[in-house]
Amino acid sequence: MMNDSPPAPTRRAEWGAAAAATVTVVLWASAFVSIRSAGEAYSPGALALGRLLAGALTLGVICLLRRSAWPPRSAWRGIAISGLLWFGFYMVALNWGEQQVDAGTAALVVNIGPILIALLGARLLGDPMPPRLLAGMAVSFAGAVTVGLSMSGEGGSSVLGVVLCLLAAVAYAGGVVAQKPALGSASPLQVTTFGCLVGAVVCLPFAGQLVREAAAAPASATLNMVYLGVFPTALAFTTWAYALSRTTASRMGATTYAAPALVVLMSWLFLGEVPGLLTLVGGVLCLAGVAVSRSRSAARAGAPGAVPEPRPARAPGSAR
Repeated sequence: MMNDSPPAPTRRAEWGAAAAATVTVVLWASAFVSIRSAGEAYSPGALALGRLLAGALTLGVICLLRRSAWPPRSAWRGIAISGLLWFGFYMVALNWGEQQVDAGTAALVVNIGPILIALLGARLLGDPMPPRLLAGMAVSFAGAVTVGLSMSGEGGSSVLGVVLCLLAAVAYAGGVVAQKPALGSASPLQVTTFGCLVGAVVCLPFAGQLVREAAAAPASATLNMVYLGVFPTALAFTTWAYALSRTTASRMGATTYAAPALVVLMSWLFLGEVPGLLTLVGGVLCLAGVAVSRSRSAARAGAPGAVPEPRPARAPGSAR
């Protein structure tokens, strides 16, 4: 049986984590287009369940092919909490919230998630809060606000929608912080697979809706739901967990601020939505902030234990 324990940190692992984070952000940004399509035919709970079932099936096949072991008992608490909050509650709340508010408001509210991750990570995980990280998050959040304001007015907003997006952001932050310790004893594949399964179980009450809506939904909507499960869920959540196991929750949260810029680009390319000047400025600010938050001074880069960033005593080995 294969050993699923995380490898020892190396310079090569650091670059691998950066590449994994990039894959995650690109796929999560692409989910915006697919959710827009699938959400026209599927209700929030049914869409979340269908996405999670597709993701769990994909991950289950990969685990069988790799003959992956069950996660150790010590990892189950984090897996269960992240599965409940992030894979389950977050996806339903976000799908529902985006039907109640315009895209700009949803993006603006949900993007408090990385800030909450940084605060919770510092409080519960002992994550460091270097000035570059704080400055980068401030710049990126300003960019997210700019993108959100430039996109507002395209639809109605409701108090319920804002509350749902806010709850989604809180669930996202809680799920990421809960997932981090689990990666100290379980592999990214294990944590993602069983977190996805927990989320699917949480969403089982929507099974009846999923069956009824799938029978009437156009093929394009169903294919987009399957895409959401295979790529932005199964693949992107696994690459996220891989990167998270090699850096702090705060830095990974800040990395997701690249998503609004990519969403603008993809909406332009695939939906024909030409961005305005203010939207482009916001996207550039998002990317600039991520670059600052992920950078390190020369002295810090050469310091012992700089890879991974968490302190040795805390090192353990999150949409859309």
